[in-house]
Order: sequence, then C-alpha cells, then structure tokens
Amino acid sequence: MDYDRLLASYRKLWSNRTLPLVNNSETTLEEAIKKELLDEMTHPRLRQRPEVKFVLALKRIFSSSLSDREKLDLIELHTKLFDRVLKKEDS
Repeated sequence: MDYDRLLASYRKLWSNRTLPLVNNSETTLEEAIKKELLDEMTHPRLRQRPEVKFVLALKRIFSSSLSDREKLDLIELHTKLFDRVLKKEDS
C-alpha cells in the first residue's frame, strides 16, 4: 500500500483536522484511524462503540470525492484496523 497517497486521501476526508506526521505515513495513518474507531476525540461518556464509528467512517469514505482506488484502499485499511480493535476489546 502507498501510505503517503492514503494519508493524503485521509486528510481530504478530514480537512478540518490537523494530522501531523508521526514517524512515517503508515504510523500516522494507522494511529489516526484507530483513534477515530475508538472515538478518542469525544468525551468518554459520549463515545460511540467502534462498530458505529466504523460504519460512519465507511459512509464518509463512500460519499467523498476520492477516486474509487483511494476509497477501496481506505476501506481495506479501516477494515484491517477495525478487526484489530475488536480483537483488543475481546482480550
């Protein structure tokens, strides 16, 4: 996967957020998506479950103006990280 391209695509989805580079594009992107799925930007009492955040992320990707390739790659990465988040919750 071309993480530099995917990070640029992800930044288009969240134009109002600053997303500074942490180590490299892969780390930055994966940490941002995990944070999104765990709803860490929301007050703890108001947080939604990862399943809800995953569906909302997919809707945001589908309704974006990104290319089909960018959409598929972001969905694939979201799915991979969503599975990791669920496994951690089960542990």
